[in-house]
Amino acid sequence: MDMVLRAACMYLFLMVVFKIAGRRTILQMTSFDFILLLIISEATQQALLGDDFSLFGAFITIGTLIAIDILFAMLKDKVPAADLLLDGSPVVLIENGKTLDKRMVQLRISLDDVMEVARQEQGLERASQIKYAILETNGKISVIPEKQG
Repeated sequence: MDMVLRAACMYLFLMVVFKIAGRRTILQMTSFDFILLLIISEATQQALLGDDFSLFGAFITIGTLIAIDILFAMLKDKVPAADLLLDGSPVVLIENGKTLDKRMVQLRISLDDVMEVARQEQGLERASQIKYAILETNGKISVIPEKQG
């Protein structure tokens, strides 16, 4: 039972940490972010398994983590408020060419981040060419260009 409790606590802790870190963290990783993720995974592994490095112990831990994930998915399907709490909602970053600076600062997203996506996906050069830039719940930035007359 100790392993199940450890796995549940670690799952919830990491979910809160990554929620605080923001959506941007997951999809737009730098080398530093990747190294940090590797270190976190090693620390997590030690906390999950404790002194039990047996194969059976690993099976229990993995099974617990997957069960928790399935339970959260079921909860999100049944309770819309849980989906909003756990995954958040899309956030508009640019509207009709105007940056929504407060939101961007709050989410730690720079105009350079948005423009990189705008250049790569839409071939846009200026924020004024963007009708909407939206930070999706999965951390990806969607860019909708202004219609050209």
